[in-house]
Amino acid sequence: MHSNKELWKYAKDELVLVTTSLGFPAELGYEMAKQLGSPKAIKRMTAYLANEKPKKVEIVVDEMIAICEEIQTWKEKKLSEEANASYNELLRNQ
Repeated sequence: MHSNKELWKYAKDELVLVTTSLGFPAELGYEMAKQLGSPKAIKRMTAYLANEKPKKVEIVVDEMIAICEEIQTWKEKKLSEEANASYNELLRNQ
């Protein structure tokens, strides 16, 4: 089993490798890894790059932003569901 640190490093290294193989600077890969925030999101971005092979940096950044926004929407939905469940529990116990 890999440690969390190893998963992060592997995901980041793969993203940078795919990014540079498409002709973009390694710095773009490192920055995307930082912005994406998790190995799962980084792997998703890596898969996108490997499959789609975008030619413009704007397209790459747009996809990264879309992934980040989807993650944020999911987090907000989970928080809302938890708050709603707590509120309903409070109402039941009155």
